[in-house]
Amino acid sequence: MLTTGNQARLADLTTLRVGGPAGRTLDVDSEADLIEAVRTADDAGEPLLVLGGGSNVLVDDAGFDGVVLRDRRRAIVTTDSYVCAGASVTVPAGQPWDDVVLRAVSEGWVGIEALSGIPGSTGATPVQNVGAYGQQVSDVLSAVRVWDRGQGRIRTLAFADLGFGYRSSVLKRSLADFGPTPRYVVLDVTLQMRFGDLSAPIRYPELARRLGVEVGKRAPATEVRETVLALRRGKGMVLDPDDHDTWSAGSFFTNPVLDAAGDAALPEDAPRYPAEGGGVKTSAAWLIEHAGFGKGFGLPGPAALSTKHTLALTNRGGATASDLLALARTVRDGVRAAFGIELVPEPVLVGCSL
Repeated sequence: MLTTGNQARLADLTTLRVGGPAGRTLDVDSEADLIEAVRTADDAGEPLLVLGGGSNVLVDDAGFDGVVLRDRRRAIVTTDSYVCAGASVTVPAGQPWDDVVLRAVSEGWVGIEALSGIPGSTGATPVQNVGAYGQQVSDVLSAVRVWDRGQGRIRTLAFADLGFGYRSSVLKRSLADFGPTPRYVVLDVTLQMRFGDLSAPIRYPELARRLGVEVGKRAPATEVRETVLALRRGKGMVLDPDDHDTWSAGSFFTNPVLDAAGDAALPEDAPRYPAEGGGVKTSAAWLIEHAGFGKGFGLPGPAALSTKHTLALTNRGGATASDLLALARTVRDGVRAAFGIELVPEPVLVGCSL
């Protein structure tokens, strides 16, 4: 089944609540309809935006003159796997991600409990290698089935094919040539998680402190989920229509990964964490605050930093994409002037740029 509509406002389909009209919107609830919609748009040379929960996108005020495609498929298919002493779980791209985490914690599947409360769809998680509180989806992901727009066929990409990095993957990097939707449209995601009542080792110091355990130790998975949700709510990172601090795209900038020279140029008291490939990761939130942009910078708005977390740019009501981009430029330029570091936006920018 496929339903269509015309001139839907992207502001009504995204968590930032900005963005002009779409040329047309398509909602699909089968894999065949999803593939057919993508293929038809591509064959016609029509711009395509595959939209999940709309939580990681900033759409221009002029809107999107093309097809906005939304995957409405819902399912969580499990197979006990005695090879990995756990569960193999396959989820269609349209399934809301936090439903998967809740099911995992309820069933005793370990490895994604710290990814609780992240908005958006399951299909988006491997694209940017979603992570939080010391976990990332690549920790448990085994394969992704995709529609390859370049080759016009279904493919299965194994873990080794996906080129995961910090907030990065082969899927995300294909945006450069096929944006704003990647070359590889996710059909479903397969996760492999072990059985257990205790979480994966706690890697994030803030979470460990709240749980009352040492970094590297485990805790009951249900307690980890509850604690992560509480931490996220305290930072305005759990969606609440009555709280303008949650009218955001989550963290707007990624944490910079620096080489040795960049690390040496950082102030001594700046946070430092080991990064893949031997680099050093620092905190974008710390840089923003120490460049002079505190919580609530820009109030009363219409665009301002969250009053709970400086890494979130928020719509205080009535903001436009131009308002949010102007705020993002101010923060980015201020951090560059203070520290010589260029902040990189995390959301996909549709029809606009910094």
